[in-house]
Amino acid sequence: MRYRDYKTFASGNYYHVFNRGNGKNDIYLKPEDYKIFIYRLRENLFPFAELKTAEPADELKYKRKTLPDNAFSLICYCLMPNHFHFLLRQNAEVKISKLIQKLCTGYAAYFKKKYDHTGHLFQGAFKAILIENESYLMWLSAYIHQNPAAAGLVKNLEDYPYSSYLDYIGKRNEKLCFKDVILDKFKNPDDYKKFVEDSGELIKQRKEIKSLFLD
Repeated sequence: MRYRDYKTFASGNYYHVFNRGNGKNDIYLKPEDYKIFIYRLRENLFPFAELKTAEPADELKYKRKTLPDNAFSLICYCLMPNHFHFLLRQNAEVKISKLIQKLCTGYAAYFKKKYDHTGHLFQGAFKAILIENESYLMWLSAYIHQNPAAAGLVKNLEDYPYSSYLDYIGKRNEKLCFKDVILDKFKNPDDYKKFVEDSGELIKQRKEIKSLFLD
């Protein structure tokens, strides 16, 4: 298991990808900002799909430069006010860095235009950790989904709309994540829900698991 920030990407590998706002400042200020970020993520993951939801306003539209179809699979995600977490699988030779740079550059341009923001939106380059042991995928997904409760944003994770947790427990069908990578290890969504709810203290106690998390 490698715990350092990892930038050598290869097809078939899973990565925990993370970035935060410059100076730990918020990168999403209003609900529509989260929606725009998800819209941009979706169009990069599924470049030939017809996007019908959360479409940017006319003045914010732009010419799309697509990445290859099926180059990446998003396993789970969480958007927090000043940072984001992805669990991603690289499916082709196109590196995950291409996806993240394209996503963050496009979103930063939108943010700067909307809020007349100057300077860097994100705190340097994104960070990534290679996940070499499949058993850690479950723990990482739980950690990612636990973020809103751990930060005190909500008491009940089901009340937080800006993560894939609702999709995992069957409360929403966003069709953005490849959930079976994780859910196939559980009997049903309720079993996964219990795992996530019980995981917080276990993650804190197990140093080898905590080492997978950059923040």
